Amino acid sequence: MSATDPVKLMKQEVGRAAAAKVKSGTIVGLGTGSTTAYAIEFIGDRLKAGEIDNIVGVPTSFQAEVLAAKYNIPLTTLDAIDRMDLAIDGADEVDPNKNLIKGGGAAHTREKIVDSLADCFIVVVDSGKLVDRLGSTFLLPVEVIPMAVTPVMKAIAKLGGQPQLRMGVKKAGPVITDQGNMVIDVKFDQIDNPAELEATLNNIPGVLENGLFVGVADIILVGEVKDNQPSVREF
Repeated sequence: MSATDPVKLMKQEVGRAAAAKVKSGTIVGLGTGSTTAYAIEFIGDRLKAGEIDNIVGVPTSFQAEVLAAKYNIPLTTLDAIDRMDLAIDGADEVDPNKNLIKGGGAAHTREKIVDSLADCFIVVVDSGKLVDRLGSTFLLPVEVIPMAVTPVMKAIAKLGGQPQLRMGVKKAGPVITDQGNMVIDVKFDQIDNPAELEATLNNIPGVLENGLFVGVADIILVGEVKDNQPSVREF
C-alpha cells in the first residue's frame, strides 16, 4: 500500500479529525483498530507539538497500550480516575441509530467498559461500516470463558444464531483475548432489537461480553473516498 493510497489517507483523515477534538487537561479512552491507531498517532503529534498538554490515556487493548507508549501518551487505569472526558474507537458496523457492532479485534469487552464511561464517545469509521441493520455484513462477537464455549454455543443456537469459534491467523488454535478468553462469532439472520439481544446474550452463563454497543456512541466520524479524494463527515 503506497503512502498516497486513498483508503489509507482517508483513515488518516478520520483519525486526525478525532484527535482534533481532544482538549488539554482531559482523560481519553484509546480504542483499538487501524483507524483508531491513526487517532492515537495524531494525539501524540499534538502533544509533541505543544498544541495540547496534560493528556492522559486509558487503553482498551494491548495494541492501544503499545501505540500510546510509542507516541509518548501517558497512561492511567480505571482504578486511578473517577471520570473520563472522551473515548475514541472504531466499529465494524454502525446503524442509523448509532448502535454498533464491535469486536473485530477481539477487544470489545475492554472497549465497552472504557467507551461507556466516557462523557463523549467518538466513533471513527469508513463509509463501508454504515448499515441499515446490525448484523448485515459482520458477525457478532461474543467473548466467552474457555470452559463454557460448548454450552454457550448451544445456548446461542437456541436463540437462532449460528455460532463459530474464532480461529487464529498465523497461529494454530483459537483467538485468545487480552483477558485470556475465547471469541465466538455469531451470524443472526436479523437483529431486530439490538438492546434486547445484547442483554440476552450477556445473561448466558459463561459469556463475559458481546459486541453490541447500544446507546453508547455520541459522535460518528465517517471517512469517504470520492474521486480518489478522502473526506470526513460527521454522521
